Parts: sequence; C-alpha cells; structure tokens
Amino acid sequence: MTTILESKINTYNMSYDIITDINTLKDLNNRLFCTFTDLEGLDLLIEDIKAKYDIIYNKIFILEIMGRDEYVVTYNVDQTNLSSIPENTILLHRKKESNTLYTINALNELIKLLNGGVVDIYYKVNWQHYRNTILLTQHNELKQLKTKIHKIIEIE
Repeated sequence: MTTILESKINTYNMSYDIITDINTLKDLNNRLFCTFTDLEGLDLLIEDIKAKYDIIYNKIFILEIMGRDEYVVTYNVDQTNLSSIPENTILLHRKKESNTLYTINALNELIKLLNGGVVDIYYKVNWQHYRNTILLTQHNELKQLKTKIHKIIEIE
C-alpha cells in the first residue's frame, strides 16, 4: 500500500493508507485499524464499530489529534469476522513502549530521514522521540501527528 496525503482541511478526509479491498487483509488474523473522524461523527462511528466487529482486547481507543478538531479511533479487529471496513480507515502498527502508531511507509521515510537517506531494516529507531505520535506520509514526506488520549472505551 502507498501512503498518500492530500492537502485538505481535515485529516479524516485525507487518503492515507485507506483500505479499499478487503481481500488484501486475509494474511493476518489481527489488524489494528485507525479510523479518522471529527467530534460530530465520533459517537456514531463508535456505535458502528461496536455493532459490526469483534473487537480484540475489548478496548477502543479514541485519540485527539493535538491542535485540531480531529480524532482517531483505534481498535484491533479479528479478521475472521471482517466483511467491510469503515470509511477513512487505515492499517497501523504500534510500538507499545512509546505509544507510537505508524504505517510501514512512514517507518521507511523516518529511517531514511534518520539514516542519511538509506532505508536499513536493521536501523534502530529511538521510539521515545515519537511518543504519543502517529507517523504517516504525505507525498512521500513524513508527517507526525501528536496525539493525546481522549477516551478509552471498554467493550463488554
């Protein structure tokens, strides 16, 4: 997948690594989804996610993007019950020790930035420098979205 951001007003309207083909997800059982929304759409999105998916670990995390009226909802979905994907959703990876969320494309761009333009799979990223951040790319440039926890929802 290619991570591409376009210059639009709201992050949740941008085409990050938006998932368009559910058949490309069949290689892994557990996926970390990240869905972008604004405050007005947040409650409806959460209800939709809870109704449609088996949420692994029974938690949905809502993160506020600092300095914007935008939110991301992150949740792990069991791929076995996956029949559709919400709009404005991307797949992410997570570094628990720093609460960093990132796409593979963003990780490659970060390594290139830190390693003199060279992508080296053995390069050690100091994840603490990216604490509470979502790393994405826009036109092959690294973008960092600082986040803070807005709410954690426990699924019963």
